[in-house]
Amino acid sequence: MTETLGITLSGGPTALLELGGVRLLTDPTFDAPGDHPIGDRVLVKTEDSVLTEEAVGVVDAVLLSHDQHPDNLDDRGRAYLETVPLTLVTPSGAGRLGGTARGLKPWEETQVGPLTVTAVPALHGPEGAEPTTGEVTGFVLSGSGLPTVYVSGDNASVELVREIASRFRIDIAVLFAGAARTKFFDGAPLTLTSANAVEAAKALGAAKVVPLHFRGWQHFSEGPDALRREFEKAGLTDRLVLLDPGQRAEV
Repeated sequence: MTETLGITLSGGPTALLELGGVRLLTDPTFDAPGDHPIGDRVLVKTEDSVLTEEAVGVVDAVLLSHDQHPDNLDDRGRAYLETVPLTLVTPSGAGRLGGTARGLKPWEETQVGPLTVTAVPALHGPEGAEPTTGEVTGFVLSGSGLPTVYVSGDNASVELVREIASRFRIDIAVLFAGAARTKFFDGAPLTLTSANAVEAAKALGAAKVVPLHFRGWQHFSEGPDALRREFEKAGLTDRLVLLDPGQRAEV
């Protein structure tokens, strides 16, 4: 088994993770750029996802932070879930998706091959956001002889990151950043800002930080330049692994 994490960014929150011989896909988004209506608003996708369903190929599981927003699960992403053996998601998400979806409560574990996958809490916005934005989860991946990987999902709370850091020694942090903003909560960020991604990296003590969810959608308010700037300001550029869509790294 490999002792590194292979990660390929497709675009937005979607990346292929390869760890311990297990292949995992985060938040599948495959639709072409364009409008995605949700309620009385529209989320606009601005870049193609580089990986197609065929390019991703067979995966052992999908790690889905939540199912209720199209920038994390779009139309083709939903169709893709019907082809995979397991989708790990929130309990409410599993109820909506059915099929192979399995809901995990915070701190609940399951096995995917040699990996232990632990669901960890996430908050999609400021304190009190859950009734509006819905239930969201992150994940911690661990296994014998393997780096421990935190996949944040759409989380905006550094306090929750600190709680996760108190329970796990994280080697690699895959952080959903981008400071997503909509009309809700007076435009407060719904995911980590670049500055808060730095704070999360410090709290976790992670050797490497791989951001996702920072480009490809109009409501992502902070892109790669902001991430570079904040990590440089904090003297943590050696930890930052900033991928372009389609790029693969071993970390």
